Amino acid sequence: MNVITGAPLAMLRAWLPSNDETDRPQIQVATADAAGRPDIRTVLLSEWDDRGFVFHTDAASRKVAELALNPSVAIAVLWPGFTRQLVVRGTAEAADPDRLERAFENRSPYLKQLAWQNTTALAQDDREHRNAEWARFAATHDAARLDPPATWTGYLVRPDRLTFWQSDPQGPSHRVEFVLEEDATWSEHHLAG
Repeated sequence: MNVITGAPLAMLRAWLPSNDETDRPQIQVATADAAGRPDIRTVLLSEWDDRGFVFHTDAASRKVAELALNPSVAIAVLWPGFTRQLVVRGTAEAADPDRLERAFENRSPYLKQLAWQNTTALAQDDREHRNAEWARFAATHDAARLDPPATWTGYLVRPDRLTFWQSDPQGPSHRVEFVLEEDATWSEHHLAG
């Protein structure tokens, strides 16, 4: 099992929040459908470590269907003001049950309720009905104490390439890219911004 080590791990530690911080960064997750057409959407980075990057979603989502066909994935983290960007290419695999429970427990009450109610059936209704159903659920459930719904799932993205881009107001932007080699070491490449 490959892990992130050395310089790329040090940069991740400097750039990304620790897993115990409640304010999670948004990431773009890119997948491909059966015809190879790309798709992208925004989710929260639940956590990360030297094995990779974890995000969670609904098992009925399009991204889950696409990952079942092709586990190749890319994710991007963009900092406010376009000062930094991290792009990760890798392979997605099911997150372990401990990560699933921990990620759900760390979600805000709003996001816990959303995990329960963000369904295709509810999306088909008009806004008034959706809001009424939201209010009804909130009145009958303590969102802070909800358990994950049966459709709650997550993925660990194991990277094979990490690209760190940084702007420089005094000069040209810069990219440093780390590529996982066959011997499980990370090679470093400096690229034009």
